[in-house]
Amino acid sequence: MEDVMSNTISVLLIASVALGIFKLLDKLWWTPIKIQRFMRSQGIQGPSYHFIQGNTREMYSKRMIAMASPIDLSHRILPRVLPHTHSWLNDYGRNFVQWYGTDAHLVITEPEMIKEVLNDRQKNFPKAKLQGHVHRIFGNGLVTAQGDRWVKSRKLAHFAFHGDNLKNMIPSMIECAETMVEEWKHHIDKELDVFEHLKVYTLDVISHTAFGSSYEQGRSFFQMLQRVCELSVRNGYKVRLPIISKIFKSKDDVEGERLEKRMRECFIEIIRTREEKLMNGEAEGYGNDFLGLLVKAKNEPDKAQRLSVDDIVDECKTFYFAGHESTNALLAWTMFLLALHREWQEEARKEVFKVLGDKNPTMESLSKLRTMSMIINECLRLYPPAMTISRQVQKETRLGSLVLPSRILVTIPTLAVQHNTKLWGEDANVFKPERFAEGVGKATETNSGAYLPFGLGPRSCVGMNFALNEAKIAMCMILQRFSFTLSPSYAHSPIQVLIINPQHGVQLILHQVV
Repeated sequence: MEDVMSNTISVLLIASVALGIFKLLDKLWWTPIKIQRFMRSQGIQGPSYHFIQGNTREMYSKRMIAMASPIDLSHRILPRVLPHTHSWLNDYGRNFVQWYGTDAHLVITEPEMIKEVLNDRQKNFPKAKLQGHVHRIFGNGLVTAQGDRWVKSRKLAHFAFHGDNLKNMIPSMIECAETMVEEWKHHIDKELDVFEHLKVYTLDVISHTAFGSSYEQGRSFFQMLQRVCELSVRNGYKVRLPIISKIFKSKDDVEGERLEKRMRECFIEIIRTREEKLMNGEAEGYGNDFLGLLVKAKNEPDKAQRLSVDDIVDECKTFYFAGHESTNALLAWTMFLLALHREWQEEARKEVFKVLGDKNPTMESLSKLRTMSMIINECLRLYPPAMTISRQVQKETRLGSLVLPSRILVTIPTLAVQHNTKLWGEDANVFKPERFAEGVGKATETNSGAYLPFGLGPRSCVGMNFALNEAKIAMCMILQRFSFTLSPSYAHSPIQVLIINPQHGVQLILHQVV
């Protein structure tokens, strides 16, 4: 009897191990090969899948080679920033499949397909789930949330950053810009890395307007968030096997978890302070800023409308990163472009003095800055904050003439689309703000899926007007006081750091405007 039991247990153990091996092989080999063959049968080619690693080794190698040295003062930046995308578009055509580990990514660059994915009327293309260190930055905030959770977050954010609330943020933006340009007066006829200084300005703005604090108060949190961003970039091309990575954690994983915990504790303390002020009669409400709206939502009488503490922390992280990093990059690249193209700098300055004189901007005056809008739109085309947009296919779905299997991701390389000569003409890599002389709609009326700096459709960036106002205010106040040229030490090195950043900063020489 004991032998029978022993044999039965042995058989069950062998069967269990065999089943585990079968499932592992299915995930690591058979399913990827089936997806690859299925897509190739529809004419969609791409680099071949390699066991476990996919194409990540090739991607990393191409990135390292591209980053090794600066490029000339050209806006043809796709080969440096996304070298694998540039290479495979040339090799395989407008749409192809690439592999991040075992995950298949269908890369699309055709505007009609892009519009279908991002408008997503049938809800076939939900947001892709973030993994690892990137998830620690955004959590389940507005960028990644789905369903009712997304509806609640979107409604709060829309209310916070539109209409009268947006107008009421203008004085804080001006105050932060005044602090910055006063500091710049000490650097006349000297070299200044404006990227680093604009980083302080944009963090100060998001801290004041969304969280009722200042740069100094938000600095420690921001430094933690930046460190998580660095960990994300460093581990971006490392394949993570879910079970193994949970058991054997790297030093970066341990540090990332520690930072995530500290950021959560930081915001819980801020939330508690807001609640205690109301309870102690020191305030009449939770505050009129974005954080105040979030804390109010946490304490809603209707439980169905409440946000949890973790929801609030994720929203705060999302807006700290998105509200700061993207605008910082936009301003730095705008100043680079105007230093390189001095004729447009002079045109912008003339317009600022014509509309504002030597006065500070107002909500009404910002809408009159036509040349400024053209310049910023062209900057966002050449140096878009988000280089890629991804969506998940959860069940077999049709896209255009293609049938997409479940588990495949759809990736839109914004940078490649906005530099596409077939969509923008042979001068697609040339700085030409006049493209937008009649607005974004006219510039892209035949290819509305070709301009995507803030996304498209229902999931487009809710902070777009906030970012544009912040950028225009800073540029107005800079142009009123300074002219600027590129420093001889500047090295043109755009790099992928979640968004497109200048790898070595943006060194300019400031001159006093007479």
